Amino acid sequence: MGELTVVNHPLIKHKISMLRNIETGNKEFRELVEEIATLICFEATRDIPTVEVDIETPICVTKGSMIEKKLGVVPILRAGIGMVNGMLNLLPTAKVGHIGMYRDPETLSPVEYYCKLPKDSEEREIFVIDPMLATGGTASSAIDYLKRQGVSEIKLLCLIAAPEGVKRIQQDHPDVKIFAAAFDERLNEHGYIVPGLGDAGDRLFGTK
Repeated sequence: MGELTVVNHPLIKHKISMLRNIETGNKEFRELVEEIATLICFEATRDIPTVEVDIETPICVTKGSMIEKKLGVVPILRAGIGMVNGMLNLLPTAKVGHIGMYRDPETLSPVEYYCKLPKDSEEREIFVIDPMLATGGTASSAIDYLKRQGVSEIKLLCLIAAPEGVKRIQQDHPDVKIFAAAFDERLNEHGYIVPGLGDAGDRLFGTK
């Protein structure tokens, strides 16, 4: 079963509280999303393997550790874009792909409209990013797509997760670890996370 890790840190709790606040404007919202993404990324990369290398310091030669694993960041459009720079703050050499999906407001099912990945994605550990894990349908479909392209190492990073979404990912993709900044109560009748923070895309881009 895919493991859920809620990154329990005072800085994240503080920033998530600011994100939830209806008075937080678009500019500050974008900055907070980026900052929280960086903090989640730190936890999600904890188990990346390293190799021992020789390092020459100004004083002497010593042993050090370096990451050789190729990494990739794949935001689910459009809201996932808000987390990209936060990830790249820690993973500057990671390649970035994009998966465009939206949730049909009537059926709540995901609709795919755009997919573009690095050519060597199957050689990379891929971090799928999306601020909200609500029903889990969109994230599950995005992971399905990645697996069809030969990607075998996948982690899902989100800001806020609902129990329904976590259950869906764990059922559909038990090999995928989930990292979230907060684990909320439930979904409402419109498929929004409660208490949540509203529509992350609209608050990121000022479209509502």
